Amino acid sequence: MGKKVVLLFSGQGAQKVGMGKDLAEAFPSARSLFDQADAALGFHLSNVMFEGPIDELTRTSRCQPALYAHGLAVWKALQEKLPDLEVVATAGLSLGEFTAHAAAGTFDFETGLKLVFQRGSFMEDACNETQGSMAAMIGGTEAAVRELAAECDVDVANLNAPGQIVLSGGIEGIKDAVAGAREKGIMKAVELTVAGAYHSRLMKSAQDKLAVVLADTAIATPSVPVVCNFEARAVSDAEEIRSTLTSQVTGSVRWSESMASLVAQGHTLFIECGPGGVLAGLMRRIDKTAKVLSIEDAASLDKAVAELTA
Repeated sequence: MGKKVVLLFSGQGAQKVGMGKDLAEAFPSARSLFDQADAALGFHLSNVMFEGPIDELTRTSRCQPALYAHGLAVWKALQEKLPDLEVVATAGLSLGEFTAHAAAGTFDFETGLKLVFQRGSFMEDACNETQGSMAAMIGGTEAAVRELAAECDVDVANLNAPGQIVLSGGIEGIKDAVAGAREKGIMKAVELTVAGAYHSRLMKSAQDKLAVVLADTAIATPSVPVVCNFEARAVSDAEEIRSTLTSQVTGSVRWSESMASLVAQGHTLFIECGPGGVLAGLMRRIDKTAKVLSIEDAASLDKAVAELTA
């Protein structure tokens, strides 16, 4: 085939009821993963994914393992269709970084599943213990957004794409940032509907707990480069992987920089494994020369396979 692809995996917020259902019906490998997830977690994650309700699926402790399982089920189904497809790197947005590591063999499916379930549970607890929020800043420079964040005592959570940066922190600080955005030349500021202040200092308790879990987790050398969010570069050493996965809980997600780096290395064909096409949308803002095929269900899988084999 000769097609070299970079796999991208979705982050929290992309989840939707019904995710993975038709994949489970069409692909034994996907069905097997979902069954394995249900058995490993001790509850029917697949039912929450397939049937909802959305309030349950949106819970941090549910949506993180759901997106992890879905992303890897998409990848397994694609491998069934195109066993000779060559993956040259992987990356994932926030939670998706764990999925990217699992796809690269850093840890097995069940190990990664339990990690993301614990991560989601720790973050859910941190949300309940703090009063946090987040806001998207659209159309401003990074320097202006960072200045605003400093003045309002909040953190830069996500550098998603040029002109799209997310701030995170205490509720009052976020409201101040939204109110003061125009004065900094930021076109639009929107407070987000989230459970708490992800990727901010308010997640410190979750970060500390995850560090303990990761310290006891066996980490293998990834089979392909895995780009970490925290430093926007590939990591392969076990201690470095533990450190960067821990640090991104409170640190900034440098997605724009990560994708630009991959394109600069000559990678132009990406496959997004996850719902909603969010990462494809961000890539259009980061670098229009890159092509992203988004797969979330059987129909989009067939479409991607047709393009990959054309």
